Amino acid sequence: MINRVCTVIALLSLLTGCVTQTVKTTAVPTLKTYTTELASDEILDVAVVVFDPGLMEADPENSVYPEIRRAEATFMARELALVLDDQGAWGASRVVPSNDHIADVLINGTIEQSDGESLTLYIRATDAQGRTWLDKRYAGTTSRYAYQQTQRVKKDPFLAIYRDVANDLLAVFQGLSRNERLAIRDVAKLRFARTFAPAAFESYLLESDSDLTRAVRLPAESDPMMSRIGAIRQRNHVFVDTLQGHYDNFSGAMSGPYTEWRRLSYEETVSLRQLESEARTQLLVGGLSVLAGIAAATSDDRNVRTAGAVGIYAGGGLVKSGLERRAEANIHSLALEELGQSLEAEITPQVIELEDRTVQLSGTIDDQYSQWREILSDIYAAEIADLPTEVAPPAQ
Repeated sequence: MINRVCTVIALLSLLTGCVTQTVKTTAVPTLKTYTTELASDEILDVAVVVFDPGLMEADPENSVYPEIRRAEATFMARELALVLDDQGAWGASRVVPSNDHIADVLINGTIEQSDGESLTLYIRATDAQGRTWLDKRYAGTTSRYAYQQTQRVKKDPFLAIYRDVANDLLAVFQGLSRNERLAIRDVAKLRFARTFAPAAFESYLLESDSDLTRAVRLPAESDPMMSRIGAIRQRNHVFVDTLQGHYDNFSGAMSGPYTEWRRLSYEETVSLRQLESEARTQLLVGGLSVLAGIAAATSDDRNVRTAGAVGIYAGGGLVKSGLERRAEANIHSLALEELGQSLEAEITPQVIELEDRTVQLSGTIDDQYSQWREILSDIYAAEIADLPTEVAPPAQ
């Protein structure tokens, strides 16, 4: 009996020395581009909507801080747009504040996990015709070495994810025919026109049986109404390009503190996992040791009772150690919360200067963009009022 008790206690005690270690590496894929020259009229513009921070599904007990996630939503959308720029395969790659923006290809993303060690993004990309290009999750992990870069040009620890998205987008594009690419551009123009003059342009578009919107006819090149729409669209591009300066400044101001937060968050995440694992093990082993000690203490054999007392003492010590480690884990969580609060102070909104007014982008960029669209509608209404009532018939 005494041998069994001592053996059980000894084996249980050995479990407390087990620590999980994880070594991760990051392989960054090559950014693909065209292999042959592309005709200029086939080049598509891409708009990346500021990501959904994923707060609806976030677990507040899992080190998810709203102020950080909202900042990441903008930062990561800009990182993806920059990678698309580097790819050299698209016309313009812009970050936009909402789905109201009409582009040849529109990308939506949701942050499902981001803790400095792991990143999971859900990406959905569709073109102006409603064709789905991407509908998938991209996940990656990084190592502590990603935060110890010594080269002059630093890269995002999760650059691999952004490149995977860009390469997948290019693969879809290359699978389209020239006519399909031109159709996407035509529909994008007509959809934009329809937002300002629905009565005039509704009949130009038709949703087919394949759920793709197609242009049943195009306006005549001499159509003055379409000419006004083209000017309005160009002004909208200028406004959105101005927003890119804001996003650039935002990302630049955020880069330093955010990189530091992710580095510390990586360390905290790894430490939390190790501490929680050790705490669970020690609580389990400690509890079993106490139970084994109690069982042995009821034995008639004096030596067994002595071993039981030792087991109770040892088990109590393990339980105490496990609780202390849980307390230490809570300290790490508090440290993350403080980091999140300090990061929020570094990303205060900025003011941008437009041609005829000053716009404050104070966390309500979506509202500002909606106001801008209303301004464009007023401009269009004023200009269209000067047109003659009869316009050129559409091209068949």
